[in-house]
Amino acid sequence: MKRPKLKKASKRVSCSKRYKIQKKVKDHTRKLRKELKKKGGASKRPKKDLGVPNSAPFKEEVLREAEQRRQEIDEIKDKKKQAKKVERAQKRKREKVTGKKETEPKAKKPLQEVVVVEQPEKEPGPDKGSKQYLCSELNKVIDASDVVIEVLDARDPMGCRCPQLEEAVLKRGGNKKLLLVLSKIDLVPKENVEKWIQCLQLEFPVVAFKASQQIQDKTVRARKSRIVASNEVLDRSRAAACSGNGCLSEFLSSYATKTENEAQLKVGVVGFPNVGKSSLINSMKGILACNAGVKRGITKSMQEVHILKNVKLIDSPGIMAAPSNPPASMALRSLQVEEGGVSAHEAVRTLLKQCDHSQIMLQYNVPDFRNSLEFLTLLAKKRGYLQKGGIPNAEQASTAFLDDWTGAKLSYHCKASENHDLPDYMSAAVVAEMQTGWDLNSLKTGNEGTLKDVKCPSQAGSIGLTSKGPTAGLLRVEDVTEEKPLLRVVEISVRKPADAASESAEQNDENQPEQTPEEATEALGTQAEEPPIKRNPGRVQFESVPIDMSGSAASTGDAYDFNTDFN
Repeated sequence: MKRPKLKKASKRVSCSKRYKIQKKVKDHTRKLRKELKKKGGASKRPKKDLGVPNSAPFKEEVLREAEQRRQEIDEIKDKKKQAKKVERAQKRKREKVTGKKETEPKAKKPLQEVVVVEQPEKEPGPDKGSKQYLCSELNKVIDASDVVIEVLDARDPMGCRCPQLEEAVLKRGGNKKLLLVLSKIDLVPKENVEKWIQCLQLEFPVVAFKASQQIQDKTVRARKSRIVASNEVLDRSRAAACSGNGCLSEFLSSYATKTENEAQLKVGVVGFPNVGKSSLINSMKGILACNAGVKRGITKSMQEVHILKNVKLIDSPGIMAAPSNPPASMALRSLQVEEGGVSAHEAVRTLLKQCDHSQIMLQYNVPDFRNSLEFLTLLAKKRGYLQKGGIPNAEQASTAFLDDWTGAKLSYHCKASENHDLPDYMSAAVVAEMQTGWDLNSLKTGNEGTLKDVKCPSQAGSIGLTSKGPTAGLLRVEDVTEEKPLLRVVEISVRKPADAASESAEQNDENQPEQTPEEATEALGTQAEEPPIKRNPGRVQFESVPIDMSGSAASTGDAYDFNTDFN
């Protein structure tokens, strides 16, 4: 039976498919052309040799020399080919005679004696995060500088002063000068700043300063300066504006010209963490020369920055606060929170005790709260600091609260003392010596102009804080000891059933203010007089509790009231 003749499949395609294929072919050829152009490949048409033009002088001689050179190159190639042919013919003859194929032996490299050189072990460098290193760097800055600038936070200038630092500068030789700079004046009421300037001028010259918070890196500025819009608007916001840099630079340059020293005037910038040392240097320079931020202890070592032809600023790490300071001073100026020595929640609790309850509510826009934990919970809900399941993150809220207080964000102020007395390490002669050589009249006019330029908050919009006085610092390396984390002994005891009066008494004790060191030592002394109870730590001891089996006790205290947990 004949098979039916099958028709061949038609090659006709739909127009859309045909156009799609043509488009893909075009794209492919275009892509190949681009790649060839990138690689520098030769084009389809070879370039034509134009030769020597007719107008060129000595054309015949040039052509003759080129022809001779071409012939010489061809002769050299022919000679090489002939030499290779002769070598191959000789090699075949040798193989026929011996019957073995010759292989050229590989040249062996001479053995070299391996000499093992023992390199001396590198001594480990100093730990830049250690307290001893930070203390030594701070002393280097004091020794190297002719003028020492102590930067004070205008919100609490007296709390930012370090008596140990000022005494060390005054005792060092070399006719060193000490200068006070009030930073962050835009966060304090103007009347308060004027009072603090009048108060601190009785000891040292004072300069009012407001640093810029939008200092950019040099590379970023250069990149942005290439494209300048026609309708460019200058950024005159409060964060970008800088006030007091002109007054301070003129004040330092005038002093540098008066001194007989031909070298540059070295000015050391010192102070506690987060008072604005690096921000001051960046604002004076105009670019991001030193790292600055809200986190404490960013600067680890000294750094020199040239400001003017005759003035050079030296950045320094922050002063370490002594452990004997009050808890409020430690919460604001020590590095214990970053190092983990003190929890952020405890620091928030100490700060809330020093402030007015209603001012905190108005500043953070939160309802009434009973304790610090409730405040942090409300703040976390307000700012959206939530964990999985919508649980408020109190730790994140506490760090944000501390960043507001140490950074250039929150407005609070301390009242200047009316009755000002000189400290023990100063006298009238020292004050007169510190103020000689400076142009105090220009400084006064400069401070007045700075205060006019800066927009300060009102007295009602700023939180009032009680200052704890100067903060003691550690300057000598011998005084600094690396604190190791201690194991905390937790005593677990079985509490006897008590009435409601005892529980309310415990709650009242929690709300009481913290004990002073003297009261704490007296309490420890009274406890030491009581006879110690000998306990075996390896066994659990049970104490006998008298049980009342009367019916009245069973009717009142035996049943558990489930409503107590939901009040």
